[in-house]
Amino acid sequence: MTVVALTGGIASGKSTVAEMFRELGAVCIDADDVSRDVVEPGSAGLRDIVATFGEDVLSDGHLNREALGRIVFGDASARARLNSIVHPLVRARSEELFEAARTANPNAIIIYAIPLLVEAGSERSFDAVITVSADEETRVQRLVSARGMTEAEARARVSAQASEAQRLAIADHVIDTNGSLEQTQSQVDEIWRELSTA
Repeated sequence: MTVVALTGGIASGKSTVAEMFRELGAVCIDADDVSRDVVEPGSAGLRDIVATFGEDVLSDGHLNREALGRIVFGDASARARLNSIVHPLVRARSEELFEAARTANPNAIIIYAIPLLVEAGSERSFDAVITVSADEETRVQRLVSARGMTEAEARARVSAQASEAQRLAIADHVIDTNGSLEQTQSQVDEIWRELSTA
């Protein structure tokens, strides 16, 4: 089993790249999906978040991510408190998913999409790290056009994350998504060939 971390800033194109790897045969696990699972109603994760940030982060018994986002984005200490609750739960659940993939196929290549790899200070050692990279202006425009954020909201989200230099510093491979989808696919194909023959 090979476990490859796929990281990159918000709106860098990680989901697109992950889907390209999936189509090539990778098992794709998304830390964002896992982080949603560990705060489902009735979970210890949700209970701890409500105890820390108050009932205002709930909506019909579910986590209201927008309300929580308004609290933690722009407040480093609040974000650190949230991360200290969620990150250990995500790590434990992800390891269960890796083991299930290994059981199903001992030769599986797992692409683990983990946007906050730098921020989380992941203790897991990965077989490789792929950083998906796009210019800040490109990412801001994607957030404004695709997610309906204001430019100020988009810039706040981008600046709340690790810097591009920090993500590039831990990369074994870099996929530049500033160009066309075809250019991105070509880079994915090349990395897949390397992973498949390693």
